[in-house]
Amino acid sequence: MSFLGSMSISASALTATRLRMDVIAENIANIDTTRTEYGGPYRRKYVVFQERGNNRDFASFFNRAQRSPGGVRVINIGRDMSEFKLDYNPSHPDADENGYVRLPNVEVVQEMTDMMAAYRAYEANITALNAFKDMATKTLEIGR
Repeated sequence: MSFLGSMSISASALTATRLRMDVIAENIANIDTTRTEYGGPYRRKYVVFQERGNNRDFASFFNRAQRSPGGVRVINIGRDMSEFKLDYNPSHPDADENGYVRLPNVEVVQEMTDMMAAYRAYEANITALNAFKDMATKTLEIGR
């Protein structure tokens, strides 16, 4: 595994985790949005990660071990298709004929838990990048 390959792995994780945090922030910001451009309430979004270079044949594993192009990438931003919450509020402009308003399927506790996990992953990758930087600095000092 090359030194720069290790940095590339952490950098890809930082990019993917940042997107995950942006999606979580969007979910929290739209927790009360009852009308979207799609015609209904806001649907919770989630990020799907995949290992970079995810081929399953032997040659790709062998080449990956030599070059270390690993890391992570975002392959999809999905929509949670779970049921919307119903709130009885007949005076709301988006209430149905029975007086119920469909609210987004976003749970604050779940989003905050996901945000904390994403923050910890981001923090761990920053720590790894700093360790790589320190190793490079120490390596350059050996040559003096």
